Amino acid sequence: MSSRRRGAVAVLLAGAVAAGAVTLTACGSGEAAAASSGETAGERSQARRLALPAPTGAHAVGRSSLHLVDNNRRDPWVPKAGARELMVSMYYPAYRPARKPAGTPAPYMSTAGARAFLKEMEVELPADVLSSTRTHTFEGAKARSGTFPLVVLSPGFRTPGATLTGLAEDLASRGYVVAVVDHAYEAAGVAFPGRGILPCAACGKIGPTTFRPAAEGRAKDLRFVLDRLVGKASPWKDAGLIDKRRVAMGGHSLGGAAAAAAMADDPRVRAGVNMDGPFVDSGDASGLSGRPFLMMGTEADHSPGGEDGSWDVVWKRLEGWKRWLTLSGADHFAFTDLAPLAGQLGEDDPEGLPGQRAAGITRDFAGAFFDEHLRHRRTPLFDGPSAANPEVAFQHASGKAAKGA
Repeated sequence: MSSRRRGAVAVLLAGAVAAGAVTLTACGSGEAAAASSGETAGERSQARRLALPAPTGAHAVGRSSLHLVDNNRRDPWVPKAGARELMVSMYYPAYRPARKPAGTPAPYMSTAGARAFLKEMEVELPADVLSSTRTHTFEGAKARSGTFPLVVLSPGFRTPGATLTGLAEDLASRGYVVAVVDHAYEAAGVAFPGRGILPCAACGKIGPTTFRPAAEGRAKDLRFVLDRLVGKASPWKDAGLIDKRRVAMGGHSLGGAAAAAAMADDPRVRAGVNMDGPFVDSGDASGLSGRPFLMMGTEADHSPGGEDGSWDVVWKRLEGWKRWLTLSGADHFAFTDLAPLAGQLGEDDPEGLPGQRAAGITRDFAGAFFDEHLRHRRTPLFDGPSAANPEVAFQHASGKAAKGA
C-alpha cells in the first residue's frame, strides 16, 4: 500500500498519543491548539465534538438495524461459528417534525466498538474521540410515506460500516433507502446479537491469493441482503419504502470489489460504484450487461496504468454508461468518514486533499450518479472536468461521448 493510501487512516488512527490533548473537544486545528495550550476542562467541554458533515438533502434521516443469518452458508473465516451472519444498518428518509427536533442523534459507534477498532489498528487514541462523533441520523424515526430507490453499500476490509455513515446519511436525506452491510469477522468493532463484538478473524489473512475469494464471499453477502430486503417476507418493518425496480450497489475498497462482483451476477442491480477498490476478475465487466458503472479512485493508485491494473482491464470491457474519475491528493480513505474526521482534528495532509473536501466530492458524485441512473435526473456533473471540481480528473475523457449520457 502506498504512503498516499495510508494517509487519512494514519492521521486519524495513528500518531494518536498527541490526540490525547484533543480528547473529546477536537473539531478543527484551532480547537486542537486551544486544547493543547492549557485551556481548562470546563472550557474544553463547551467546544464542539467531532461531527459528520451535514446531509445536503431535504429529508430527516432515520436508522434501524437488522441482524441477518444465511443458514445456507457457513462463515468462511470462523467455520465453527456456524451460519454466515451480517449486520445491516438501514438509513431511510424520515419525517422532520415542524416544531421539535426529530430526536437525539443516533450514536456513530459504541465506545466498546470504537475501542475494539482502535485496538485492531494498534492506536492509542481515547475511544470516546471516535464514538462520540455527532451523526445526523435518528434511531427509529418515523419513515416518510412513498417508495425510494435502494442503495446497498459495503465498507472496506477491516473497517466497520460505520465509516460510511456520512455517505449513507446524505443519500437518505436525498430520498434513498441505504443498507450498509457489516460482514462478520471482517472488521473490528461490530457487535452481533448474542455474540458481542466479534474479532476481525480475517485480518491478516487476506492477500494476493485470498482477496478474490473474500470479495466473492462478500458479493454473496450482498446478494443475500438484497434477497431479504426485497423478498416477500422481508425482516425490515419498513420494507415497503423500497422501490424494487430501482436498486444499486457500491462500496469502498474490498466493498467496492464485492459490489462489482455482486452486480455482475445479479440483474436486479441497475447501477454500481467502486470507490478505490480492485476488481476481482475482469469477468466482472462482462456480466454488467451494459448497466451504468462509476469508478472513483485515488490519482496515485487508480490512474490508467497505475498500481491497480484491474481498472484498465475492466474499463475496456464496460459496455454501458461509464466514468473513471480520480481525485488528486486523495488517499485510500478519502471516500470514508475517516477523511473529514481527520480534518476536524486539524490533521489534514497539507499536500493532500482536505478531508471535508474529499467528503463533499464523494457525496456529490455518488449522489449525482444514483440520481441520474435510478431517478433519471440529468446532471452536468459527469460531462467532464470543471472549475468547480478541479481535483476530479476524468480518465479516458476522449471516449466519453460515445459512452456517456
